[in-house]
Amino acid sequence: MARKRKGRDLSGWLVVDKPAGMTSTAVVNKVRWALEAKKAGHAGTLDPEATGVLAVALGEATKTVPYITDALKAYAFTVRLGKATNTDDAEGEVIAESDIRPTDEEIKSALGPFIGDIMQVPPKYSAVKIDGERAYKLARDGEEFEVAARPLWVEELVMTDRPDADHVELEMTCGKGGYVRAIARDLGQALGCFGHVLRLRRIWSGPFDAEDGLTLAQIDEMAKTPALDEYIRPLEQGLADLPEVKCTADGAAKLRNGNPGTVLPSDAEYGDECWASFEGRAVAVGRYKSGQLHPSRVFNL
Repeated sequence: MARKRKGRDLSGWLVVDKPAGMTSTAVVNKVRWALEAKKAGHAGTLDPEATGVLAVALGEATKTVPYITDALKAYAFTVRLGKATNTDDAEGEVIAESDIRPTDEEIKSALGPFIGDIMQVPPKYSAVKIDGERAYKLARDGEEFEVAARPLWVEELVMTDRPDADHVELEMTCGKGGYVRAIARDLGQALGCFGHVLRLRRIWSGPFDAEDGLTLAQIDEMAKTPALDEYIRPLEQGLADLPEVKCTADGAAKLRNGNPGTVLPSDAEYGDECWASFEGRAVAVGRYKSGQLHPSRVFNL
C-alpha cells in the first residue's frame, strides 16, 4: 500500500521572487515546508543563477501548470560581449574571445532575425533530453553530441541600455521553451564578437509578476503561520489565458465525476478549450461542444 503523503491540502499559487544561487526545485521545497503543503510544483524552471518570478502551484493548482508554462514570459538580461562560454552564461569556462565591439546600431539591427517564429538550438548545458539523457549530464561527462534546433516564438526583443562597450541590456518576451542563454550566444555570433548571459531575471510569466512575488526572507519570516496563507492566490489565476464558461449545478456534478456537463450560453466556439466554473470556483478544463464541456482535467476543490 502506498504511503499517504503528509501535509495540508492547499490549492492555489504562491508567487516567489527567486534569488540567485538557488535551484527552482529548492524554492518549491522551501515553499512546501513553509506552508506545510501536501503537494507543490513550479511552472517553468529558472537557472540557479537567474532571479525573478517563479510561480509555485499548490495542490489542485498543479493541474493548471501547463497553461502557465505555455504562456508568454518576459526576461530582462545582460549580455557580456566579447566572450563565449561553454555554458552560455557566466558560470562556464571561456572558450572564445574577440576584441570586436559592435555599435548600438549594429546591435539593434542584429535583433530583427531573433523576433517572430525562429529556430533555436538549446544550450548543451540544459535539461533537454538526448537519447533519454539530460544534455547537461552528457556535457559534464565530456560526451560529444548535437542538440537539435527547436521552434520558438519571440514576441519582442529590444535593447534597453548599453552601460559600456562590453555589455548590453535586453528585454525579451517569448513563448514556451525559450533559452535566453541561446539568444545571447547566437546574438554574439551574429555580431561577430561572441557573447554570454551575465545576469538574467524573469520579470513576468503569464499572469504572475516578479514585483508581486515574495522573497525567501519573507517566506521564512511567515513560515508555518496563517500570515503566509494570505498570499496564496486562487487556482483560477492559472487559467487566465483560457475562456471561462459557467456551468449549472447539475453540470458541475457531472464534470466533477469526469463526465460531460452542461454549461451556460457563452461566446465559446465549438472545440474551444475552456474552463468551467460554478459559484466562482473552477470545476474542470475541457473542450466546449454544443452547450457542454467535455473535461480533460477535473478540480477537486
